[in-house]
Amino acid sequence: MQKVPMLAEGYEKLTADLKALREERPKIVDAIEEARAHGDLSENAEYHAAKERQGQVEAQIAELEDKTSRAQIIDPATLSGDKVVFGATVTLLDEDDKPVTYQIVGQAESDAKRGRVSYESPLARALIGKSVGDEVEVTVPSGEKFYLIDKIEFK
Repeated sequence: MQKVPMLAEGYEKLTADLKALREERPKIVDAIEEARAHGDLSENAEYHAAKERQGQVEAQIAELEDKTSRAQIIDPATLSGDKVVFGATVTLLDEDDKPVTYQIVGQAESDAKRGRVSYESPLARALIGKSVGDEVEVTVPSGEKFYLIDKIEFK
């Protein structure tokens, strides 16, 4: 079984989402029972909508239970070294020597606007294993991007 690396923040978010979905279960059952009381199920839109929502919720619960059971929580503050790894905060210089900073995180906590990229993203895959001074080429939807690794931090 493959572990899913994530920060503690990502694990907390997953468990909160899982709790909310579990709390929604009884409400869905009530909605199904209420819709069933309306009679003919073949033309009962409320019944079909409630059953569809029930399927979605159960699928999401199964997915979140799987991720949380395989979670490998990593604290970047305990890491060190001179290579980019999961949890590292990397400062890059773009082609115009403009600095950009990204932290390599799990899928659950990725947020490009906050400078957090999933370890599965093309940028993170290009960075992992590299050191300060290495040049990195990344293919993104807008074309090729070139970066120079300026600094690696673990915070």
